Amino acid sequence: MKKVLLSLLGTAILGLNASAQLGNTDDVKKSLQTQNKDTTAWIYSGVLDLGINEGFLHNWAAGGELASLAANGIFSGNLTRLANRNVWSNSLDMTYGLLYAYSTGFVPRKTDDRIDFTSKFGHRIDTAGLYITGLFNFKSQFTKGYDYTYSNFDSFSTSKFLSPAYLTLAAGLEYRRGTDLSLFLSPVAARLTLASKYYTTMKPDGAFGVEYGKTSRFEVGAYFSGRYTANITKSITYKTRLDLYCNYLAKNIKDSTGTIVKYDNPGNIDVLWDNIFSMKVSKFLSLTLGATFIYDNDVPYTKYKVDKTTGATLDKNEPGEGLGWLQLKQIFSFGFEYKF
Repeated sequence: MKKVLLSLLGTAILGLNASAQLGNTDDVKKSLQTQNKDTTAWIYSGVLDLGINEGFLHNWAAGGELASLAANGIFSGNLTRLANRNVWSNSLDMTYGLLYAYSTGFVPRKTDDRIDFTSKFGHRIDTAGLYITGLFNFKSQFTKGYDYTYSNFDSFSTSKFLSPAYLTLAAGLEYRRGTDLSLFLSPVAARLTLASKYYTTMKPDGAFGVEYGKTSRFEVGAYFSGRYTANITKSITYKTRLDLYCNYLAKNIKDSTGTIVKYDNPGNIDVLWDNIFSMKVSKFLSLTLGATFIYDNDVPYTKYKVDKTTGATLDKNEPGEGLGWLQLKQIFSFGFEYKF
């Protein structure tokens, strides 16, 4: 009987200890958001936004799309392991959006598609928050992409899952302030771009930076990645990310006749700048405004296109022609939000 009582007492003590640890999780998480401490803990956070926009018109004098439905989803999650002076952080960003319209027979058209995963492992070398860090990043998309300006757009695609796919492996120094701020700089970062021959044989200069007829491109260069999260108010959050990459091996690309089909040099820096504002309206409703800017010398812009059926050269007549080679994606969403 005494052994049973001792066992029950031990179990109760362990249970109280576990409860205390669980109860302190939020406190530990909050204290580590802007500080670097020697402790052991798992820190996780994430947000899921689902937005739907619907429209219907009947006998509308001003005209417009008779019926439409737009749906989009955004997920951003982070998982960090703290083990004394070591930090292993993982972040995953995913977006997807579809548009259904009466004028297109409600055939879905993609408006957004992105997979972006980053994993970093760092060892703190001073009390100011400086780490020696290794980084891995993967970017791709879920489904095929199409150029909807063509009448026969569904007869050919412009991209698909793993085509392109970008993989970056880098080592360098990182400054961290808790989980709110991260500045990573690597003088030597390797990047591999993968693409199907289906896309790299469409144009004489290849696709996504991969040369004509090839399926991959290897680069070595300098890499910078900065991330910052600001809680402006209790209900408004701003997240931003800036990635810069300089390819030391960049050079002009020539076709089989020796003609230069693409000019390139190490001074052409790839830029990715993400911005997301999220405002909590109620417990499960929010407004999300996002803008992503990309500049990549490997993705040139021309205001003309070639009709793949007739071979005729046509003016794209796009509303954003003035942006030139700059890639821009802007989203505005109102809908369900779940944070954890």
